[in-house]
Amino acid sequence: MSDINDIGDVEVIIQGEEDKTAPQCPHGPTVLFQVTCKGSRNGRRFYACSACRDRKECNFFQWEDEKVSEAKLLVREQHNLLKRPRYTHVEYCSRFREFVSLPLDQRRFCVDCQILLLPEEWTNHASHKALNDDISVARLRRPSLLLCPLENKKSNAQYLFADRSCRFLLDVLSGLGFQKVLCVGTPRLHEMIKIRSTESRTDAMKSLLLDIDFRYSQFYGQDEFCHYNMFNHHFFNGKASRVFLDFLTEGGAKTVMVADPPFGGLVKLLGDTFSKISETWRKLQGTALGDAVSEMPMIWIFPYYFEPRILDCFPSFTMLDYQVDYDNHPLYKHGKSGRKLSPVRLFTNLCPEDIVLPSDEGYRFCSICKRYVSPENRHCPECDACTSKNGRQWKHCSECGKCVKPSWQHCSSCSHCALPGHQCGQTGCYHCGRPGHKHRACPSKCRKGLQQQRRRKGARSLLSCDSKTTGKNKPSKKGYRKQKTVT
Repeated sequence: MSDINDIGDVEVIIQGEEDKTAPQCPHGPTVLFQVTCKGSRNGRRFYACSACRDRKECNFFQWEDEKVSEAKLLVREQHNLLKRPRYTHVEYCSRFREFVSLPLDQRRFCVDCQILLLPEEWTNHASHKALNDDISVARLRRPSLLLCPLENKKSNAQYLFADRSCRFLLDVLSGLGFQKVLCVGTPRLHEMIKIRSTESRTDAMKSLLLDIDFRYSQFYGQDEFCHYNMFNHHFFNGKASRVFLDFLTEGGAKTVMVADPPFGGLVKLLGDTFSKISETWRKLQGTALGDAVSEMPMIWIFPYYFEPRILDCFPSFTMLDYQVDYDNHPLYKHGKSGRKLSPVRLFTNLCPEDIVLPSDEGYRFCSICKRYVSPENRHCPECDACTSKNGRQWKHCSECGKCVKPSWQHCSSCSHCALPGHQCGQTGCYHCGRPGHKHRACPSKCRKGLQQQRRRKGARSLLSCDSKTTGKNKPSKKGYRKQKTVT
């Protein structure tokens, strides 16, 4: 299995609640994967980080059958401890109370360290960039504007709702009578709920934020925020799981979960986590209200092209036409710099007819489908549905028997619709077009990478030879470039 060309599919293995053998990385319990070789039915299993797809962010790797020495386990444990937040949640809360008691001119926020500073800590952060102007209580209520978003696509991908989308979600949830919102990876929705509840006591709504970004511990109490990994349903603080359970049970209020995971996350892992949350809610509500309760009300925010995978996890879900926008995403936002149509949608088990999409943005109600649709999503009489997924008007193909994107054409060779100029029958690699392997294991891609590696190695060897030259014969880098140019 050492040859990359022999590697086949990698599949995630969902383990039961009773399995507590998974080793831990800084992001909690790792996930079990299985990799298979070409031409072999048997695969080999390994553990890797649940949250990060970038080995630079978390390089944990362990074969399932690997025997790990005591020394290595000790090093791993020490590494995990070093990655913990510098303060506990209780200490962060104590620091926040002390911070808000300071006069405005003594309030500082270290941009480099992303932490609220107390006066005795100023000296240690003297060389860092700091904010010290108007850090008012109103500004502290919107920490998502104060903190720098973590935008690594292969780990955090922390994109924040635009106010337009945030207000829409809050208005819908309030209109449907929900009194509590479990915010999974939606810090901006959480802060807007808290702000609105503070301003309007009659329309008070509670929310609990579950997020892997521990920096929010600085701004929210233990009953408002839990440091949490949604890919393995892991609470970093054991007591936080009790806060989560209390939130689902207290008061018998109508509760909904809103989740906005990183788009690069594995749908299978997310589906397993959300199923666990729903099952926990069902058991708790069944005890309080009887056994006639089904699935927890949920809204899962994800791109529309993941619809088949999400429906595999939750067949009761419906994809709505509402297009979600983000403030700090380079494409998924309104304006000249973003796409005209965002691909991000709402997947929910709530009744689509009850979720009214804003008419001032062109959304309208389809009386046949019994749901609100985008302006260009026309009802197809042959399909008997509003078929568009991406916001543009689709066309019906009589040969395929379904609606397709307007840019597609029917190919008699492939017997289905596809983009004009496509390679007929191509089922192999996207990189070279040949069958038998996938893009990540493409031989031509590997050869190109090997050639680049050899060129870099050759360049390093040349510089190494130059560095060994002594006295007057030793050229400087600047002189070497000049000599090379003249030659």
